[in-house]
Amino acid sequence: MTAVVRGALAAAMAVVMAAPPVPTAGAAPDGATYVNPVSRDFADTFADPAVIRGKDGYWYAYGTSDPLHEGEGVRHFLPVARSDDLVEWDYVGDAFTQSTLPDWAAPDASLWAPDIRYFDGRYYLYYVVTQTTVTDEPDDNAIGVATAPTPTGPWTDSGGPLVGPRRGPGGAGDFKWTFDPAPFTDADGTRYLYYGSYYGGVFVTRLSDDGLRAVGEPVMVAIDNRYEGSYVIRRGRHYYLFASSANCCAGPTTGYGVYVGRATSPLGPFVDREGQPLLASRTGGTIVLAQNGNKWVGPGHVAVTTDLAGRDWLVYHAIDRADPFLDEPFGVNERPMLFDPLDWIDGWPVVRAGRGPSETPQPAPDGVFDVGGEFDDGLGGWERGRGWHPAGPSPWARRDARTCRTHYLVTADDAPRRVRAEGDLRVFGDGAAAVVAAYRGPDDLVAGWIDARAGAFVLEARRDGVSEKVVEPLPDDFTYDEWHNVALEVAGRRVRGEVTDARLYDAVADARLRVGERVGAGAVGAAARCAPAEADNLGGTRLHREVRDVVAPPELGAVDPAYSDDFDGGELEPEWSWVRDPAGHLAGNSYVWPTQSADLHTDSNNASVLLRDAPGGAYTVETKLTIDLGTDTVRNYQQAGLVAYAHDDLYVKLVHVAIWNTRATEFAKEMPFADGISYGGTLGGPPADTTWLRLSHRVDPDNGEHEYRLGTSRDGQTWIWGAVWTLPADTDPRIGLVSFGGQGATAQFDYFRVTRP
Repeated sequence: MTAVVRGALAAAMAVVMAAPPVPTAGAAPDGATYVNPVSRDFADTFADPAVIRGKDGYWYAYGTSDPLHEGEGVRHFLPVARSDDLVEWDYVGDAFTQSTLPDWAAPDASLWAPDIRYFDGRYYLYYVVTQTTVTDEPDDNAIGVATAPTPTGPWTDSGGPLVGPRRGPGGAGDFKWTFDPAPFTDADGTRYLYYGSYYGGVFVTRLSDDGLRAVGEPVMVAIDNRYEGSYVIRRGRHYYLFASSANCCAGPTTGYGVYVGRATSPLGPFVDREGQPLLASRTGGTIVLAQNGNKWVGPGHVAVTTDLAGRDWLVYHAIDRADPFLDEPFGVNERPMLFDPLDWIDGWPVVRAGRGPSETPQPAPDGVFDVGGEFDDGLGGWERGRGWHPAGPSPWARRDARTCRTHYLVTADDAPRRVRAEGDLRVFGDGAAAVVAAYRGPDDLVAGWIDARAGAFVLEARRDGVSEKVVEPLPDDFTYDEWHNVALEVAGRRVRGEVTDARLYDAVADARLRVGERVGAGAVGAAARCAPAEADNLGGTRLHREVRDVVAPPELGAVDPAYSDDFDGGELEPEWSWVRDPAGHLAGNSYVWPTQSADLHTDSNNASVLLRDAPGGAYTVETKLTIDLGTDTVRNYQQAGLVAYAHDDLYVKLVHVAIWNTRATEFAKEMPFADGISYGGTLGGPPADTTWLRLSHRVDPDNGEHEYRLGTSRDGQTWIWGAVWTLPADTDPRIGLVSFGGQGATAQFDYFRVTRP
């Protein structure tokens, strides 16, 4: 989304401070690489990206309405880019112009946060309209949808809001943020739409079968004042709600990050890895992506796409902290499109196994088939069975019905033994069509059939004429004569097949077989029987190998007593010093510090800061903090925790804080920028009555910057490691404690310990 964040919201993700070598699993076999941002060739900024593979074989990306280039000054209404390999992208136009905006959009409206889907033979583009004609009041934002026969349009709006303006409690001009639509289709064909943002929370509602109307009562799935930019997929038996949090648009201190919760129903409840709900005041959310100390800050607002090898990629925007604004300081935030591999480890997604955004050359996705293709050159390179031929002027293959005997169209060359094969299929009449893999002949193959007569998806493996199969029913309203993607994954004795509308984790069938013997290499292709059928975008690629381990957390080492204090004496150790007046006192082997009615935010620098020198090199500082912030009520912005401090306008802090009705561990940074002050934050794990906090420090060997990585724990044993903030190389930050943001709470620090590896 493009609106500024309400209040002091902030967010974070799991990252590493060091940059270990990137795993080669899933790397493109030809050694191809990509470098973020992938939008560099067509746009300086391309926020809130969504990606789909079109039925023409190209990948398409859609972004929020902004100028695309520095100095352009022209707003593009939902710009569209295209790629044939997921690496090189070209701008191909805008979904709307000022003259073709939806009739119900006000003249000064913008369009934000698109999401794209395909079903029933058409493309569906969902988006935010920031100002409407539904009311005569400002900021009456709503969600619209338009359809088109191709990924580039022409787009026809549905004629009115899909989800209309929602009033807040403040009277005229007060509207909840109806932002960030995220459509999703469940296995039974039921369509849903997720939407919402900080002001109001995130909701899900059912959609009509045609995807053009909201039906039923919305259900809240994420608490207000915490999440936006939702995106939902189903993987296995779980539904995963990805959402972004914190300030999307604070220039060099943007702390946006990506979190996830999962559920066994699309309606929730969604909980994180530790079981903490996304609806709780102490809000849950497992870190998927956070800044790691390199050039990128504020990575967020995501979509998921899958390459031809079956590897998932997180598509997102981020900000180059050295070039954070499009034209002038504190203007439009420059948020280009990035992507990085999304690894699934122990049932939870994380970008690059926890390494965070990449800035150096990385192994490219498999965006081009090893064998097969899009039939742009007819059927050259294919072995044809009876009836298969080019579909006239259209670039796909067709098999006309003559008998119910099965005929195959397969590649002349074999695919790898471990293979992902896929294709777009449609079948006309009471017949069946399949994607086949490991094809050595009609009696030795793997096939995934969409069978109109059976009303089912049939996953079949044959060896020496003996067939093993599993049958899954397809939805009653499944449209066999419209394009669907069928994908097979073959690895040893494991065979998996799925049917989707458009490869967006929208499977209406997902079947698995474990066969008696390992499946060998063979051709890939299509098969059809009993009725005319067509196939397109048909081929196979070496199946990627999953990354199984996250990167290691920071090494702690032994406690260094010269920099530590257990607060067990009669007075503070002499190594401590104060910025401004002393506050708090020692009591019962802890330091007790009521929150001050003061702050350390931009020009409000009246809070006390308790500091001591930091050791050189790598170290981790930890405290055990108990603070009575309660839950659910608004107590802005009482907080306490750790600080690394250069001066009043240059510091990072990790605190347990009350942000409206939520409670969070906020990791914030303030710094001078462009004759002003920039402030922003990101988030760690959920807090508790007692929360353990860590700042792990290292010096970047390449540029000398101080890098601080957050760590949080609810029990002192299980730690969540998150984002990294940096302070300049030419500073000598001290470390210490803070307690401020308004009277009414009391912080108790049990110790202040520094460990060194």
